Amino acid sequence: MAEGLAGLGVEGAVAAADALSKPAEDYINDPKIELQWAMKAYHHAETYFNLISSVDPRRLKLTKFDDEIYAEFRKDFKDMNVELLNEDDLKTLSAKSKWRPFCNHFEGQVDDFNYGTLLRLDASNEYSEKNSILVTRIQFYAIEVARNKEGYNDCVYNKTAQKKSETSKEATTS
Repeated sequence: MAEGLAGLGVEGAVAAADALSKPAEDYINDPKIELQWAMKAYHHAETYFNLISSVDPRRLKLTKFDDEIYAEFRKDFKDMNVELLNEDDLKTLSAKSKWRPFCNHFEGQVDDFNYGTLLRLDASNEYSEKNSILVTRIQFYAIEVARNKEGYNDCVYNKTAQKKSETSKEATTS
């Protein structure tokens, strides 16, 4: 994807940055804009995964509204399994009608609440084509804050910590 960005040149990159500050619904399917949105979502996913790999997720604050987001999420979605998501919990017409009021509750409060963001379906695995779904930023926050608080992202952090420990042991025995 980086090649696509470089192909825009300075002028195109400035125009794309300006375009990204406008709501997605203002655009028709422009490939340059779609590429910019995809790059932004990918960068956010990569940054987040690196974060939960290196910081204990239970101590992590994603926003200053984490506690409110979590309380509202668990009030509205009591039984949702955040460890292993089902796409139907997010994308069916009935799911969307349930999510809409939740998302709109945070409009004007959480920055970029409706931006497209990648979310892992299975909390124990990395982002991949099969393990990712596009959701709004507030849905991402709701589910990832729940995963952090409920311990479902611990496995990502623990895998990284174990690898570091093994690498450290190998270095001292060499």
